[in-house]
Amino acid sequence: MHDKKSAVDPVRFLLDEIRKLAPDIASRAAEIEAGHRIPRDIMAALRSIGLFGLFVPRSHGGFELELPWGLEIIRSLGRIDSSVGWNVMTSAVAATFASRLPREIYDRIYDSGPDVIISGSGQPAGTAERATGGWRVNGRWPFASGCQYANWMIGVCVVTEGGEPIPGPFGDGQPLLRAFALPAEHWQIEDTWHVSGLKGTGSHHIALTDTIVPAASFSDIFTGPSCLPGPLYQAVPQLIPLAHAAVSLGIAEGALDAVVELANTGRRQQRSAVAMRDTETFQGELGRAAADLGAAQAYLHAQAASHWRHALAGTLADQALLTKGTQAAIWIAAACVRVANSCFALGGSSAVYDTSPLQRRLCDLQTAAQHTAVQQRHYVGAGKLLLDNALAPAL
Repeated sequence: MHDKKSAVDPVRFLLDEIRKLAPDIASRAAEIEAGHRIPRDIMAALRSIGLFGLFVPRSHGGFELELPWGLEIIRSLGRIDSSVGWNVMTSAVAATFASRLPREIYDRIYDSGPDVIISGSGQPAGTAERATGGWRVNGRWPFASGCQYANWMIGVCVVTEGGEPIPGPFGDGQPLLRAFALPAEHWQIEDTWHVSGLKGTGSHHIALTDTIVPAASFSDIFTGPSCLPGPLYQAVPQLIPLAHAAVSLGIAEGALDAVVELANTGRRQQRSAVAMRDTETFQGELGRAAADLGAAQAYLHAQAASHWRHALAGTLADQALLTKGTQAAIWIAAACVRVANSCFALGGSSAVYDTSPLQRRLCDLQTAAQHTAVQQRHYVGAGKLLLDNALAPAL
């Protein structure tokens, strides 16, 4: 823990500290976008209050927040700045995945305290072949958010023998996958993050070439056991979609904040007899956007509460619950894009400029909605469960 106050009420402590940081972070949105990274002093401030220890266990000095409260912290950061919220979210998610690594490696990651930034990629974009001293790893992994500041990075490999993939254990034609973690200094960062949204996340490619990784660093982070006790670490894949939903929700809230702030400047659009805030068209569309946002907020709240109840009961490691969480996250991400699109339209021609937070929030949400965790194609799983009568009607 970081001090006595945070130990007594970590959620209130973190939210209070986030409020203190908010004005400075918000005022530097253009700097974050232009630099394609979060400035070092902001990262240092986030680290100093313990935001990278949200889901790190108390045994290792972290906050080990209950899932709903951790999502609330992520949402509040996304509301201030999309890229800040995203990078804290991805590191928090990586901290839960790290619990699937061997305990020896997990303890090494946190041997100096909980304020560790973990980056990496869940795509199996590398290969691992047995070699003297461990496994010879080659690969180039995309979307390594926050890699410039990471202390450790995680990669996923296809395990090969003689250059050919080894079949996985389920007989479904998929290769055997294993993940590993290495300190950041072992990795090469390729400057590839030139994108339309979430520009400040620095989600570049990371690479390794003929790197010998000790066998003890490898594990099955997708279906293997956790090296930690506690409800946060027993069903890690089920947590991921809701974390993405939380940051999307925060970004959409930021878009609504921005259009309300614009309207309250007294702005009058061309050929309008009154200020935009006084027109029924603006008021009606704003109300519609707020209703969409409220529905998304309620959906996340309900699904997070349901997941946490199952986590406490030890029943969250269930494919149907993963499907339900994914279904919720997809809908929430799409609803948030609709909210941001409505806010952008309400902003009129001024919203198209790079200086407008409305275009930035819309691009950020469109980019976030492209992530595999919330892609529309995963609705298929929910449909199949319904057809098989396997999806329980109650949350």
